[in-house]
Amino acid sequence: MIKSPSISFDITADQLAHALTAHDEQGIAAALAPLDTTEVIEQFERLNAAERGLVYAALRPEVAQHVFDRLDTSLQVEIVEQLSEAEAATVFALMRPDDRVALADELPESMVAALMHGLDERSRTLTTAVRSYPHRAVGRFMSPEFVTTDPTLSAGQTLERVRARLDDAESIYTIPVTDAQARLIGVISLRDVLRADPSTPISSIMKKPLSVVASMNVEDAARYCAETKVLVLPVIDEGDRLVGILTVDDALRILEDAESEDAARSGGSEPLRRPYLATPVRSIVKARVVWLLVLALGATLTVKVIGAFEATLEAQVVLSLFIPLLIGTGGNTGNQAATTITRALALGDVRPRDVFKVFTREVRVGALLGLLLGSLGFVIAALAFTVPLGLVIGLTLLGVCTMAASLGGLMPLLGKAVRADPAVFSNPFISTFVDATGLIIYFLVASTVLGL
Repeated sequence: MIKSPSISFDITADQLAHALTAHDEQGIAAALAPLDTTEVIEQFERLNAAERGLVYAALRPEVAQHVFDRLDTSLQVEIVEQLSEAEAATVFALMRPDDRVALADELPESMVAALMHGLDERSRTLTTAVRSYPHRAVGRFMSPEFVTTDPTLSAGQTLERVRARLDDAESIYTIPVTDAQARLIGVISLRDVLRADPSTPISSIMKKPLSVVASMNVEDAARYCAETKVLVLPVIDEGDRLVGILTVDDALRILEDAESEDAARSGGSEPLRRPYLATPVRSIVKARVVWLLVLALGATLTVKVIGAFEATLEAQVVLSLFIPLLIGTGGNTGNQAATTITRALALGDVRPRDVFKVFTREVRVGALLGLLLGSLGFVIAALAFTVPLGLVIGLTLLGVCTMAASLGGLMPLLGKAVRADPAVFSNPFISTFVDATGLIIYFLVASTVLGL
């Protein structure tokens, strides 16, 4: 009988856990031996820091490097800190320049200096060049290891260049074409080079290049790479000189990290930046507690509003029954709008200058939603209680939905305009603000309609 992947995973996990408990190095190695790199990483990410150190030490050197290269940077830091100076230097030297920079950003500067000193001159130069760009510039995430060709060369000569760089080039499937001053003038795919006659000049088969400037925001560059569906996106400096390449797999990883960050912040938390089971409890608490405190303080607005309208509630106690419904509806309406606009900003569908268009659209959307929900609320409240109370609920839902949708659409644009993460200005703050504002609308409408 063939075992399912989940059963095999559990068996391996049990064997590994038993070997780790007994500190049995041979048992650890035996449990890992049948696994490929992906399976080792899946097991690795479920362990604590001490266990990961034991597992990493039990891996064969060639497997260990493959596993290390594919781990999240935070886990790489933990491993490096447990290695000897010589072992850390070896691991660091085998990394790609852009991956070295990502790791160096998380290590103490004294350790980085020692690791950089251990590199050969070429590796040190490439790593320093990538590290010189600002933290959110695509230049800091590009690979400076690439193969190029010249428009005067033939397809056969270009293939020789590719063969000579097979071991160190980040990608060979799209080949930038540069002139004598290293300016990007075209690109050619390896498929076209292989298809062409060896004597065919590159100038006759190269295509117009797509590229981004090294100072461009990394998320924008990554999204451009994904949208244009290119395997390699050349990165140039202000003088059009080729300085690196952004591969599609790196672009997708950057976008995945950005989506994870936005999702976490939209939910009122900070991103973990590592697998959940590999994250210490204190780190999870730290990621959540600050937002909870901020939102708790913001919720005092709701308490203040209720206190200010205490007399209204005493006169019509039944009004308190609808408070959860109204603030919940307002929060949900605002969050829907904020999520939609945040996503549209990420995709480039809207920009901060579209603020008036977004506002007018969300006012109309909110008003229509309020009209639909308000009509339903009027009927239910009128039948269950009184017609005047039904009118209060209907008018409040109309006002709350209109206000929440327009505010939810504006807040992400405001965040983008002040160069902050739009997700920070969306759901958590909107829910808190809409709760208080919705209650004000509710009590004002009730006071007017019911004559309180």
